[in-house]
Amino acid sequence: MNAQLINPIKNALVSVLTMMAQVDPKVGKPKDKLDNLAPGVVTGIIDLEGEQARGSVAISFSKEVALDITNRMLRMELTEIDDQVKDMVGEMANMVAGGAKREMEEDGYDFKLTLPTVLSGDSHEINHRVHGPKIILPFKVASGNFYIEICFKK
Repeated sequence: MNAQLINPIKNALVSVLTMMAQVDPKVGKPKDKLDNLAPGVVTGIIDLEGEQARGSVAISFSKEVALDITNRMLRMELTEIDDQVKDMVGEMANMVAGGAKREMEEDGYDFKLTLPTVLSGDSHEINHRVHGPKIILPFKVASGNFYIEICFKK
């Protein structure tokens, strides 16, 4: 998959989490993703549609990371995945896609974003609307691990 599509997403995620939640995410090595099983318990997914490429980005959080980030952003002490946490995950997908879109425009890509969808529960599936190669980027913060799944078709 093209680094011009992956790096802006990674950069936007790091920027959003650093500014909004005061965490320092460390990125791991990207891998091909061959199944549809979400690695976390709550996932925000958003589509990017354009003439040059179509794709989607999913951010999947473990319970611990979703709660930590939500508590930091909202200055609350939530202990369960509820509607506020799901709203934060959807907004996180929206902010990351928006930030990535701005950076991708510098490389000549023009995308429109859809509204984010949030999925939750153990063993939920991430079904991208486009059929193309998928990669998964692992991230680590103090409270645990989370993942970005990226799927693009040119």
